[in-house]
Amino acid sequence: MKTMTKIGAGALLIAVVSISIYAVQSPKTDAAITEKIANDYGVHALPMPAYLEFAGERVPLENPDIMERMDRELHVNTYWQSNMIILMKRANKHFPRIEALLAEHNLPDDFKYLAVAESSLDNVRSPAGAAGFWQFLKGTAKEYGLEVNDYVDERYNLDLSTEMAAKYLNKSKNRFGTWTLACAAYNAGNGGVNKQLERQDADDYYDVLLNSETSRYVFRILAFKEIMTNPKKYGFNVRPADKYQEIPTKKIVVDYPIKDFAVWSKEQGINYKILKIHNPWLRDTYLNNASKKEYLIEIPQEGYYQLN
Repeated sequence: MKTMTKIGAGALLIAVVSISIYAVQSPKTDAAITEKIANDYGVHALPMPAYLEFAGERVPLENPDIMERMDRELHVNTYWQSNMIILMKRANKHFPRIEALLAEHNLPDDFKYLAVAESSLDNVRSPAGAAGFWQFLKGTAKEYGLEVNDYVDERYNLDLSTEMAAKYLNKSKNRFGTWTLACAAYNAGNGGVNKQLERQDADDYYDVLLNSETSRYVFRILAFKEIMTNPKKYGFNVRPADKYQEIPTKKIVVDYPIKDFAVWSKEQGINYKILKIHNPWLRDTYLNNASKKEYLIEIPQEGYYQLN
């Protein structure tokens, strides 16, 4: 009985002490809560970089409206941490290929951040019907020679769509004279940008008033460039091991119909899912290739997927 009494007294003492500690640690008033938040959780205004450029063209940060627009995109994208971390992981996987393609087609390296802004480096489809990393509409894609139908949609082919983006942007650069305006025209269209330049007697992106989306567009791309180039400066810690890796592939020339991709995939040593991951431009379960057109289908090298 004495033992039980001692145990009970001990338990009561522990409970009293715990309650006392909790009472001391827990803020009781709104003022105390506010002070605790201020001390324990810091969200800081970001300093504006002294110098920014896009494709070798300086951003006039000395102009107050330019500084404020840049400031907005820098904060919005820095503090959407989960999205930025995913973008950094994907960039490690996709940037090397995009960089090589941009260089091949004489496009400045900074345009890889345009693909980030357009699609988050994902083969998405917009509500308006734009598709792929570079977000082309069906009509524009066909105008530039891409195949778009129920069986094949080359807007989802990274090599071909990047080549098309390069053609479009080079054409816009030749028309407007700067890469920055070419970038804006990618969002608003060449006609839309040209109309506003003429109406406002302007010849520079930073001097023309455009719709709200296009007014933010270049600054959003600049923010991606600044943050992804200097991740630690903005509080992002992504280790090499955390990043997604590009999987080496080989390309098979196909100039014949394929009746069943599930069967054909197994003949290549993979399965249907893996085939579609690496060839999202193949849109159906088979390929109706009556014209015997040559397609390049990517097959991952052995050892990167474990198959049952």
